[in-house]
Amino acid sequence: MRFALVGLALCLGSAAAPQQVADSVAPEASGTGVFADLPAGLAASAEAKAQGRPVAADNWMVAAANPHAVQAGADVLAAGGTAADALVAVQAMLGLVEPQSSGLGGGAFLVWYDADTGAVTTLDGRETAPLAATPQLFQDETGAPLKFFDAVVGGRSVGTPGTPALMADVHARWGNRDWASLLAPAQQLAQDGFAVSPRLAKLVAGDAARLATSPDTAAYFLPEGAPITVGTTLRNPAYAQTLAAFADQGAAAFYGGAVGKQIIAAVQGATGNPGVLSEMDLAIYQVKERAAVCAPYRGHEVCGMGPPSSGAVAVGQILGLLEGSDLSAGPLDPEVRRLMGDAGRLAFADRGRYLADSDYMPVPVQGLLEPGYLAERATLLGGAAALTEVAPGNPAFDHALNRADDASIELPSTSHVSIVDSYGNVASMTTTIENGFGSRVMAGGFLLNNELTDFSFRSHRDGVPIANRVEPGKRPRSSMAPTIVLKDGKPVLAVGSPGGSRIIGYVAQAIIGVIDWGLDVQQAVMVPHAVNRFGTYDLEAGTQAETLAAPLEAMGFEVNARGLTSGLHLIAIGDDLQGGADPRREGIAYGE
Repeated sequence: MRFALVGLALCLGSAAAPQQVADSVAPEASGTGVFADLPAGLAASAEAKAQGRPVAADNWMVAAANPHAVQAGADVLAAGGTAADALVAVQAMLGLVEPQSSGLGGGAFLVWYDADTGAVTTLDGRETAPLAATPQLFQDETGAPLKFFDAVVGGRSVGTPGTPALMADVHARWGNRDWASLLAPAQQLAQDGFAVSPRLAKLVAGDAARLATSPDTAAYFLPEGAPITVGTTLRNPAYAQTLAAFADQGAAAFYGGAVGKQIIAAVQGATGNPGVLSEMDLAIYQVKERAAVCAPYRGHEVCGMGPPSSGAVAVGQILGLLEGSDLSAGPLDPEVRRLMGDAGRLAFADRGRYLADSDYMPVPVQGLLEPGYLAERATLLGGAAALTEVAPGNPAFDHALNRADDASIELPSTSHVSIVDSYGNVASMTTTIENGFGSRVMAGGFLLNNELTDFSFRSHRDGVPIANRVEPGKRPRSSMAPTIVLKDGKPVLAVGSPGGSRIIGYVAQAIIGVIDWGLDVQQAVMVPHAVNRFGTYDLEAGTQAETLAAPLEAMGFEVNARGLTSGLHLIAIGDDLQGGADPRREGIAYGE
């Protein structure tokens, strides 16, 4: 492996890096000590990230949120496995060492570039609402929406997990390694134990009261009533047993086998807030292949996941709205941020009205991304001040539309994996159990999702139906935005992030960072965040983004400085591979 501080102008046609490149976001200082015994190659990757340098490689690369997961994927790729094989190994390990963010109890979206065919495929492993769910699932006896965490904690919020089925599907389509061997590293580490990372320990301590509501969850994360601490060896024999069943039976272990029975028992038996998930819901679950949603941007194609994700549509809209604007002044220029902020608001206005599971509700994807529609909407950005009002547009659509605006809550958590293998295949997968620690209910050594709270708690507003309302078998709208950027039909960038509905802004900014600001991938993930979704301009606290507060307020924006913890993982693909890992989390990029 080797390192380089090379810009991406040659492979992406980007402008020279601007004078106003923001301060680096410093990696969490406590994030490296517990990984002090990393193999030399991974340790060098961690050091490169700490110094703000991208990692470069010639043959393959993996970027993920925990070094154990990166090592598992790297071992597979080094042995000649595909990106699909590596993805299985990485996800199995993330479910053990980063259980609060993703795992076998959750769901995921995958964008895949196939080197042999040149095709981009997207797979939907999103959770589904139980058949017994009703539009009143998250309402009290008066019809009022429940408070968010009253809905989240317990079995009520758990949807049918899709991640195990997606892992098996990906391997069947594009894998070449023995299935059981891909799960073996996580199975062994679960049995032997791993050192609790600073991030995991911090999050457990901060959520201890909710984790204590479920006996199995409390026993694992709060042994003897106290939160696990940094460096403590944490063993998970139940997860090892689950992986053994997964290795032996494949996805059938979850969707009709003993692990599935554990899931149903945990959901229906959740004290105080049981759910309605059934064995039938597991039995009928299917991963769905969907058409990739691709949007043009400055000579590139930005391809991602369509409905039930809002990610590709919203990212594509933001970029399309900005296509006619000069953003080269960089991330600390108030005018650039005015344009980016109001483009985000316009995209989120459309998202709130139109985006939902397209199997249940017609979604005007083509109309929302049609260049003429976006050009017309972009005229709203022509002033010098913040938009005083932002409303959904009227995209071309071949169905009658009468939708109310959604105001569902989507809090940050999740994880993202980017992989390029030696054959030229590219995988960009965002994976989640939704809120940190999901429903706080465990089964089989893993946490179950609270994905159903991504639905609107209201079914109607003023008598008009909300597209993202709860319905049996439906998949809740997501903001996950795994993305592959192509130029002349070839992949040049794999990108994605966790972060709730702010994922859309994080991914759009990273793409702009590479294409418009001429940044390398590590620089792009280190740019301080400034995100506007619903009117308030969130600026990343403790960074130079805060210098934007006064000029943005003068333009008419409401401004709020706060922590904005993305988890971007980027790989640029050109004459070599260059990887970047978000310093706000514990991940690294590694390749050979």
